[in-house]
Order: sequence, then C-alpha cells, then structure tokens
Amino acid sequence: MDAGAKILDLLLPERCLACGRGEELLCVDCRARLLLLGGTLCARCGCPTAWPVERCGECAGRRLAFASARAAVAYDGPVQALVGAWKERGLRRVGEIAAELVTDVVARPSADALAFVPGEADRIGWRGVNTAQELARRLGARWELPVEPLLERTRRVPRQRGLSRAARSTNVREAFRAAGAAPRIVALVDDVYTTGATAAAAARELRRAGARTVHVITFARTVRR
Repeated sequence: MDAGAKILDLLLPERCLACGRGEELLCVDCRARLLLLGGTLCARCGCPTAWPVERCGECAGRRLAFASARAAVAYDGPVQALVGAWKERGLRRVGEIAAELVTDVVARPSADALAFVPGEADRIGWRGVNTAQELARRLGARWELPVEPLLERTRRVPRQRGLSRAARSTNVREAFRAAGAAPRIVALVDDVYTTGATAAAAARELRRAGARTVHVITFARTVRR
C-alpha cells in the first residue's frame, strides 16, 4: 500500500466499510448483524455447535497441533468487508475493532506469551501491515501479555482462497519455522480461521520449538451452515 493511499485513509471521512453509511468504520446496524461466537462451541476447534462436544464434524479425525481455537465473529457479511479493508488496503483502524471484539467474546488465554502467524514480506510491503501481528500487538496490550515473534516464513505460500481443506494443508506444509525456543504455553494469533490448516502448521512448529500447549485465537472464522 503506497503512502498516498494511507494519507487518503486518514483524510477521508469515515464511512461504514460494510454498508457505506454512517460515520464509523462499523456502523451500529452492521455491528448488530455480526454473529458473535460466544455460545456453545466445539471444545477443540471452536466451531459453533448445538451442544457441547469435544470434537465436531469439522475437526474429528484430524491431527491438530493446537489444543483449542477460538474466534470472535463468523466470517460473514460485514466482517468480510472489514477483513478485506484490513488485509487488502492495510486499513490499520480495523485492527482496533477486531481487538475490541476479540476481547469482548474470547476469554483471556492462560498463556506465557502471544505469538502471531508471520506474513510474507512482499504482501506486508504492499498492504503496509501484517494483520496477525497487528491484532496480537493490540491483544497483548489489552490482556497484558508479551508478544513474541516466535515464527518465521520459510517460503512464499500461494493464495489459499478457493482451495479444499486437503489442498490448504499441503499448501502450508513446512511453510513456517521456529525463530527460537517457545515458552510452555503459547496463544497463536491470526486474522481468520478458515479450515485450520495454517493454524495447525504454525502450531506444529511452536510445539517442535518447545511449546507444550498452543491455543489459537483469531478475529473471525468461517462457519459452514
């Protein structure tokens, strides 16, 4: 994202990113449309369920390196507009909305530190922000937890959009490596949980680096209906 675009984001009057009305990035009406994920959930992957289960249809039978995954909102409707502006335009103010919603919905993790899924250098340069790192920084301040760069990218990953769960897992295999020893309990932060492939690959490396337990926390997650 170039400097001119950043200046425009600062100078133009705020409008709701979802509906284009109002004077906030997320207006009251669109905020009311958010599906908050604070109800009954799968204990492992955080998918909404009709009753409490240890494993749901989405994660049963899968070898997941993380102990739990939790998200604030369903990746649908207004949230897609927010994430699009955050990821594609580098609109940093969305990070504060995301952090607010996460801390409202997701319990503070019992962790020694927050880590984040590392972005790719060219995409960060274009966007001007690594959304996972930005969210981790804001959550760290709210939860009074240290944020540590525990992971690195080993290679560029083709875009995941439109890929099956199996293809996504292959796509991110060995895409991360630990940057050093990991603390015993880590909360791994990312922007969106889709199939869990990226979270699982990153958590696996944290486990190899010494983490006994990894909890995944994201702003949004895909909810299949």
